[in-house]
Amino acid sequence: MTRPDPSSDRKALGAVLEEAGAALEELRQTRSAGLEVRHVGRVEFVSEGVARVRGLHRPKSEELVRFRGERYGMVLNLDPEEAGIVLLDESEAISVGTEVRRTGRVLDVPVGEGLVGRVVDALGRPLDDAGDLSADERRPLERPAPGVMDRAPVQTPLQTGIKAVDALIPIGRGQRELIVGDRQTGKTAIALDAIANQRDTDVLCIYCAVGQRDTAVAKAIAGLREREAMDYTTILVAGADDPPGLQFACPFAAMSMAEFFMEQGRHVLLVLDDLTRHAQAYRELSLLLRRPPGREAYPGDVFFLHSRLLERATRLVDDLGGGSITALPVIETQAQNIAAYIPTNLISITDGQIYLSPVLFQKGHLPAIDVGKSVSRVGGKAQLPAYGAFAGDLRLSYSQFEELEMFSRFGTRLDEETRRTLEHGQRVREILKQPRFSPLTAAEQVVVLLAAGEGLLDDLPLSKVRPAEDAIRQAAQDRLQDLATRIAEGDKLEEDDRRRLLDAARKAVRRVSQPADKPDPTPDDGPDDEPEPAARNAP
Repeated sequence: MTRPDPSSDRKALGAVLEEAGAALEELRQTRSAGLEVRHVGRVEFVSEGVARVRGLHRPKSEELVRFRGERYGMVLNLDPEEAGIVLLDESEAISVGTEVRRTGRVLDVPVGEGLVGRVVDALGRPLDDAGDLSADERRPLERPAPGVMDRAPVQTPLQTGIKAVDALIPIGRGQRELIVGDRQTGKTAIALDAIANQRDTDVLCIYCAVGQRDTAVAKAIAGLREREAMDYTTILVAGADDPPGLQFACPFAAMSMAEFFMEQGRHVLLVLDDLTRHAQAYRELSLLLRRPPGREAYPGDVFFLHSRLLERATRLVDDLGGGSITALPVIETQAQNIAAYIPTNLISITDGQIYLSPVLFQKGHLPAIDVGKSVSRVGGKAQLPAYGAFAGDLRLSYSQFEELEMFSRFGTRLDEETRRTLEHGQRVREILKQPRFSPLTAAEQVVVLLAAGEGLLDDLPLSKVRPAEDAIRQAAQDRLQDLATRIAEGDKLEEDDRRRLLDAARKAVRRVSQPADKPDPTPDDGPDDEPEPAARNAP
């Protein structure tokens, strides 16, 4: 039996050692050993939505921190001995003594084209089944608002498709218009109608649902999908069952996403539904973090909370791209009390409000917009010029009708002029009704409201006002296409244009008012010799 050659074994071992030494040398040259500094603290107190942590070295305000199990929080309080953390995930797995680590970056969210058409939470995590997000970049939740010299005046209208809004409470791009009313009065419906009306425009939409029930959010998403509005809409959700930290962060995340598009020169419609629950979530967090309470137990900086949020919505000057964010914040009142703390704060911050009356809602006047309590402080500058032919007089006469109707209930005998004024106002109120997700073009609104303001519907019974409206709209589509295009492009109504609109409306009303077996003696294309009725305004 032959013995193995020791020299061959030594050669093989030497080759292996040389190969290992070369690998170690290459590793030494490419990587250098160093110390990694980690700032670690321990949870001293944990409650529903918040935690107090000791041991974190110099954390930053709104910095993202990581708990065990990949759970996150945001630094909100910076006290000398401890940091107050707002939890962004459920707190069941967090207990006293749990390790907390700094991440070194403030809370941010993904932004970009990849979020259009998606449903995400306040941290940008997808909630739908459409796969991972493809974000262009990440931006912090809080950023400085544009300066005064960077802002442009509101000059371009944002059409909602709702007659009562576009004609009487107009909204312009870059405006902040508050939607306020009691619970279940149709506040969200107006916001969703405005989103659906942007389908054929260059406006992107972001819908931020804060503290809403999951069923209500699912219904809103289904309505937008049915009308193909999700093709240009991003939805952020922080539901009623989510931690209050997510509800606090959600509106700021939505604003950061909108700012990305605005700075690219694009136009965004941002709906914040609703800021009452946002303020309540902030109050809950502040009380748990032992911040001193103020009026209605809200912290003293709740006004600053919403002002620094909504001040970021504006229209930029052309040198910065000319983009805009139009904000529609929604708040809920109790027992029609718009003088409560949060409603008065937001009314003073925004550029006007659309007030929804529960009384009108219960009577079936939808949308239940109270014209007398609603106002748009800057939207009139942006309104299409065609509305100027009747909008001012219509708003004034309708407000006077509402007051006259209230006082007429106390009397039994009315003079003829008062009776005509009431009849006219009832027809105007009927014409302002509009079903959900039934937007009208600017030309359709102009011809219908012009006919109502001029008294063409006063001789019709209320049951025939809706058929008359449909007939007027159809006549405008069939015979006034050129005029409709000019109205949409921003041209003023000349006297001849006004006469053409009224002639078409008068013939349509005549066909509706006549019995079905009685033909219209006036041909559609012939001149109308009947004198135009005078405008009927309340005294």
